[in-house]
Amino acid sequence: MQEFEIFGNKDTRSGFGEGLLEIGKKNPNVVALCADLTGSLKMNAFQNEFPERFFQVGIAEANMMGLAAGMTIGGKIPYTGTFANFSTGRVYDQIRQSIAYSQKNVKICASHAGLTLGEDGATHQILEDIGMMKMLPNMTVIVPADFNQTKQATIAIADHVGPVYLRFGRPSVPIFVKPDAKFEIGKADVLIEGTDVTIIACGHLVWKSIEAAQALHEKGISAEVINMHTIKPLDEEAILKSVAKTKCVVTAEEHMRNGGLGDSVAQVLAMNTPAPQEYVAVNDTFGESGTPNELMTKYHIDTVDVIAAAEKVLARKD
Repeated sequence: MQEFEIFGNKDTRSGFGEGLLEIGKKNPNVVALCADLTGSLKMNAFQNEFPERFFQVGIAEANMMGLAAGMTIGGKIPYTGTFANFSTGRVYDQIRQSIAYSQKNVKICASHAGLTLGEDGATHQILEDIGMMKMLPNMTVIVPADFNQTKQATIAIADHVGPVYLRFGRPSVPIFVKPDAKFEIGKADVLIEGTDVTIIACGHLVWKSIEAAQALHEKGISAEVINMHTIKPLDEEAILKSVAKTKCVVTAEEHMRNGGLGDSVAQVLAMNTPAPQEYVAVNDTFGESGTPNELMTKYHIDTVDVIAAAEKVLARKD
């Protein structure tokens, strides 16, 4: 069983902050806009280094999206920053009309996604955003797994021409992606090779899936773990190659069961090679206030739930 070196624990939003500063130093066309949450998005360092390229728009997210779209016309590469709920649900019309429809080169960077926002509760915990954004034509959707990968993705999207939705979070999680790893949009990372069951995960559920694979190994079950950091464009080849071996799949995500990574994988399987699938995701409900760990346990998106889903889908195999 493969062992993973842990490089500490850190929040993925800090990976965004460091990546934004680094790409800002490399590319003078990068600008940043924030909706009154500079500290929460870890955009302070960019603001301090490049005050003339930082725009504090206040609590006016719709205006921020319109400003960002306009800046692209002059060749700028705007990174917008606010909570995921306010980056999508509050401004969906502006994103659809002003950014996605006209293929504007805006990077929509969304922190505090999913349940692990924690104590702020259901009004701030968006669990529908991956589905909303992946349905928009021309939109690329990325959900990195840890601090290092979020930093790498933040840097990589500057070279991608077109709108991007980059989703990350608030809690500190283990850092297991190597600092020098290459981030390639649309190319999944096979973290653990296995033969009995495929586990495909994104975001905070990637580490949970690694933990689950280690527990399954102790039970004599060989699990393949895939970090599907890009939801759109989806790495269909990686999915089909893995499921051709294992004949069954579990998808794990900090998102609503409807419309997320699981549904994207299910569509690929239905159109190519139908196979048993189990979802680890929030099942058609809003969240509530609580600690990240409490919420992941209550809403069944924890390590034990990945293990249970793997055992269940194995029992469904022919």
